[in-house]
Amino acid sequence: MWNEKKQSPPADRGQAVALIIFVLGLGTLLPWNFFMTASQYFNKRLTLSNVSSNGTSGGATRDYNYDSWMALLSQLPLLLFTLLNSFLYQWVRERLRVAFSLVVIFILFSLTAALVRVPMQPDTFFSVTMATIWFINTFSAVLQGSLFGVVGLLPPRYSTLFMSGQGLAGIFAALAMLFSILSNAEESSAALGYFITPCVATLGTLLCYLLLPHLKFARFYLNRSPPDSVEVSEKLVSSADKKDLNSADQEENQERSSVLVVFRKIWLMAACVTCVFAVTLSVFPVITVRVRTVYKGAAAWEKVFTCVCCFIVFNAMDLVGRSAPSLVQWPSKDSVLFPIAVLSRLVFIPLLMMCNVENSRLTVLFSHDLAFVTIMALFSFSNGYLASLCMAYAPQLVKCRDCETAGSLMTFFLVLGLALGASFSFLLGKLV
Repeated sequence: MWNEKKQSPPADRGQAVALIIFVLGLGTLLPWNFFMTASQYFNKRLTLSNVSSNGTSGGATRDYNYDSWMALLSQLPLLLFTLLNSFLYQWVRERLRVAFSLVVIFILFSLTAALVRVPMQPDTFFSVTMATIWFINTFSAVLQGSLFGVVGLLPPRYSTLFMSGQGLAGIFAALAMLFSILSNAEESSAALGYFITPCVATLGTLLCYLLLPHLKFARFYLNRSPPDSVEVSEKLVSSADKKDLNSADQEENQERSSVLVVFRKIWLMAACVTCVFAVTLSVFPVITVRVRTVYKGAAAWEKVFTCVCCFIVFNAMDLVGRSAPSLVQWPSKDSVLFPIAVLSRLVFIPLLMMCNVENSRLTVLFSHDLAFVTIMALFSFSNGYLASLCMAYAPQLVKCRDCETAGSLMTFFLVLGLALGASFSFLLGKLV
């Protein structure tokens, strides 16, 4: 019976599974990116609503700090569920977690789209928006963790496709905003079209996920039994490598090291990835969205400046940075230059704060648009490049049996860096 079960993996016909995995990766980061890219819409609506509620345009208006609160309330659920995932995932089936999360995300995006045309008091609108951001990112965190587990059952190249989809989520959101601006529609209509886009994309993500188990290639990997798994592994390696695999299996059978022991080996990489994302979230988007073009007379360029020079440049160069380690990895994990390179990113904080920030209290040293784009390009490339190196180097510092623990720790410190950066952004926002 066991011999009858042995079979070679089927072909991924038409690369259907590859495309679905890419779309699933795109869908996991849509909530964060769509609310971040819509910064101008939310800030403008809060300001206008505040002025209307005061009955005058000359009175003092409340500063709601949308960008800082949005970043913080997006990252805290991710941090929380990074800690709780081992408990949650044991209690709730993966299929239910993914499907339910996507349905809730769709409902919350639909609510956000509906509120575009609903007049509300600024405090109420801000509270509803922040609650929506909290819950939509909570379910996004559950979705992301669950899909990482699904992708882990497939061949390694599908993990790369999933990560590529995540990397393009920011560009997708920025392009959606750019098209809504260029449509020349009335502001509320443009905003409505913008928020309908992730509703459609989320439905597409749900349909792709439901289709996945019906494809022969995916079903082979997602439902295979242990004998099948062993057979496939044996076919993928040469006989010369089997000795190494046997020694690796013996190592896996040994007791895993404690979390503290693993942390002592990777603490530098954990600190580096925390620093990388803390620096990034401290100024992006809270400072970068406030930079204005020097070409005040060009109305069309003024409308798209933030979308193009802030969000599209950041996401495009960040994606390039994440891909670069496949070509070159420098500095090495043992080099003293690596932590120096990470700490050197601190220089981007004052550099971006001294760009042409609207109503800045600081001296503007880099007023030209080209200077801002150059700084943003280096800022985002270094973010993607150094973060990818951190995540790649950490498992290399421990034994094979501890790689999973190292990966979990690095994920926690990555999210911790995001949360710390979002918290620090409140202070930097006040300084400028």
